[in-house]
Amino acid sequence: MPRMKNVFDNSRDLPDDLDRLQTLRIWHAMWLERIDRKAADLRQRQAEEERGRARRPPVPDWILELNRATGHPLAVHAGDCGMAGRRTQPVGQDDARRLLTTDGVPACPICRPDTSLHIVDGLTSPSCTTPRAPGQGPGSSPVGPPSYSPAAPTGG
Repeated sequence: MPRMKNVFDNSRDLPDDLDRLQTLRIWHAMWLERIDRKAADLRQRQAEEERGRARRPPVPDWILELNRATGHPLAVHAGDCGMAGRRTQPVGQDDARRLLTTDGVPACPICRPDTSLHIVDGLTSPSCTTPRAPGQGPGSSPVGPPSYSPAAPTGG
């Protein structure tokens, strides 16, 4: 099997005079210095980002969005909801339930913490607190869901 020729062994593509060789060497050294600086900056930035991630507190399960002017509760959100405003405070599950049911704080319509907490119309959902008798579960309605029938193809 023939060996590949090393392209860097060929000196015919380099200038024949010392001044131009020195210029090329300086130019490449400057580029290597720039590359090394950029690589060091990137390594430092990555290390800082990693330290920041390690120090960041964990995302709470539930957060309460507060009015910026008055500090009154505006809405309850899931901890990772992107729709919460800037002024928030973490709350526990029991506090989130109380805020949604007793205190009347609205649930975020995007992340729906009321659904996650099994709250329906301001009350705790019976499916979570009261066992159902056979035949009284979801889908046991005598009416049932509407049936689907595809439309007949039209000639056209």
